[in-house]
Amino acid sequence: MHRRLGQQVLTIVAVLLASGTRVGAETLFYQPLNRDQGLSVEEWSQIWQRSRSQGYESLIVQWSAFGDERFEQNDWLLNALTEAHQQGLKLVIGLAADPTYFQTVLQPGWKDRLSSYWAALQRQSLNQQQRLMPLLEQRQLPVAGWYLPAELSDRLFNDPGRRDNTRKQLLELAERLNRPLHISAYSHGQLSPRANATWLSSLQQAGLQVWWQDGEGIAELPPPIRTAYRDALPCPIGIVREAFRQTSAPGAPFSAVPASPQPAVPCHPNAVFELRYLPWAAPLSQPP
Repeated sequence: MHRRLGQQVLTIVAVLLASGTRVGAETLFYQPLNRDQGLSVEEWSQIWQRSRSQGYESLIVQWSAFGDERFEQNDWLLNALTEAHQQGLKLVIGLAADPTYFQTVLQPGWKDRLSSYWAALQRQSLNQQQRLMPLLEQRQLPVAGWYLPAELSDRLFNDPGRRDNTRKQLLELAERLNRPLHISAYSHGQLSPRANATWLSSLQQAGLQVWWQDGEGIAELPPPIRTAYRDALPCPIGIVREAFRQTSAPGAPFSAVPASPQPAVPCHPNAVFELRYLPWAAPLSQPP
């Protein structure tokens, strides 16, 4: 996802205000943090039970590596995902994320380096998938898909040539993975709603599962513009509804509080971002 969320501590009041009703989504995003390793098996089991009772069927784990951090190394994430599988959640596992992704791609001269940088990101994710597979097979954990934790921002891909080249790179990566590849996109207003829908649809039609973030939590674009982008998308594109509201100022360390996501969008796959903001996941919000 486009920002590393979950650094803030949710207050008891905020948790009580967050809605516990069904949200009409099939998929739930989760961003692992190393501090989550303190949760017990029982706490994980309760979190996943509640997630299933709220109607979630699939879990997208944002990443399994974050820079030099490898969350599988001491087993806590694999243990948590084993509990999720036992509670009936399908697993889409994120691969390797670069913590400096947004700083890197928007540095001076980024346009000339983007293709090689994207190729490097995808090699890192492929290597991570190869490290994970034996561990997942040992636990008999089925993988429904893989997630590439590098957002397709229209700020980066407003040029047709870059879009075409990136599409080719993504399809090459998907061919080397043994499960469907999931990707996410975010709109900054650099493409028109129609052009954005055409670009994302070309990826979806090529066999990728595309998720578009609704931007409600960040609120960078005015509501009518966000709605226009959403309404232009064809039905197969998934909608990720943000369940938070940003409280930090631009340029400051990110902070947010829980907020009710927008209603489910008919005809689209629906997801909610992310687990840490939901009331039944309160143990994830405790200080380390």
